[in-house]
Amino acid sequence: MKTAAHILVIRLSALGDVAMLVPVLRVLTATYPTLHITVVTKGFLAPLFKDLKNVRVLPADLKGVHKGFLGLFQLTKEAKELDITCVADTHNVLRSKIIRSFLWLRGLKTASIDKARGDKKKLTRAKGGKLKALKKTHQRYADVFAALGFTIDLTKHQYPARKVLSTKTQKLIGLSSKKYIGIAPFAAHKAKAYPPDLIKQVITQLSNSGEYTIFLFGGGPTEIAQLDKLAENLQGVTNIAGKLTFTQELELISNLDLMLAMDSGNGHLAALYDIPVLTIWGVTHPALGFAPFNQEAKNQLLADRIKYPLVPSSVYGNSYPDGYEKAIETISPSAIIEKVLSLLQ
Repeated sequence: MKTAAHILVIRLSALGDVAMLVPVLRVLTATYPTLHITVVTKGFLAPLFKDLKNVRVLPADLKGVHKGFLGLFQLTKEAKELDITCVADTHNVLRSKIIRSFLWLRGLKTASIDKARGDKKKLTRAKGGKLKALKKTHQRYADVFAALGFTIDLTKHQYPARKVLSTKTQKLIGLSSKKYIGIAPFAAHKAKAYPPDLIKQVITQLSNSGEYTIFLFGGGPTEIAQLDKLAENLQGVTNIAGKLTFTQELELISNLDLMLAMDSGNGHLAALYDIPVLTIWGVTHPALGFAPFNQEAKNQLLADRIKYPLVPSSVYGNSYPDGYEKAIETISPSAIIEKVLSLLQ
């Protein structure tokens, strides 16, 4: 493969999965400095790739101009006009397969991610048995590029410097010599999110210590209202949801001392900047390969599989037996606080 190659990387969603591409592309572009990358993803995610050399984003408007079969054909034409030389499908769903097939028919070499769906299905049927950890998603992404002739070693990854806070971000968070903690209590599915009354206990105790400045992360009107309630009457706790652009949120996240998150996107965002990430797992499990980049196993608090032996109940947490939405409650607030204090030391 020529060093002047131009790879089209397809990863249309979701936030966490797209974020997991970033460290892989950091290593890829550092290993092959003349390589060019175009990432096909949702436009609002472009700030994730802003600081990567020779990486650009081709926005996919899947609800507008790129909707449906004809829209995907249009997206393919736009990609081909960029003089791409090969295609890395790191999503491997119907939409990405259509794009990949169009470009393959135009003579481009393609490779796609092996999601190991069968192996993951076995883990969701372990019924309390031992879980053998599968290959991490980051390595699965790297394998796609290796199939195109671009082998990389993820242990060579170098983290970027912390971002400079914009004037707006500084004005919102104020000046403080205290350690910054980010808390993102939400997830796409109920059984992956820590209950409001329990996360309130965590936030309250950390706030009452007077030692930390705490930022709450989320999105959308419902989550913003819930976060406002969680921050109510607590010293040093700020709900930043809806108050910053995505670029500004990344600035703030890169300056945290710790991120507390569920099995969700914010944990992956913090991991991009070498921030310690404490993740809370309900009906999903890190053995499936979705733990944040370079985070140690000790940074992951897991639901009790003795009480809830069917964990992990599904790959993404979208399905679970009756009552299993309470599995995450087997992780006590005191256990979370103890781990937070340990990581901050």
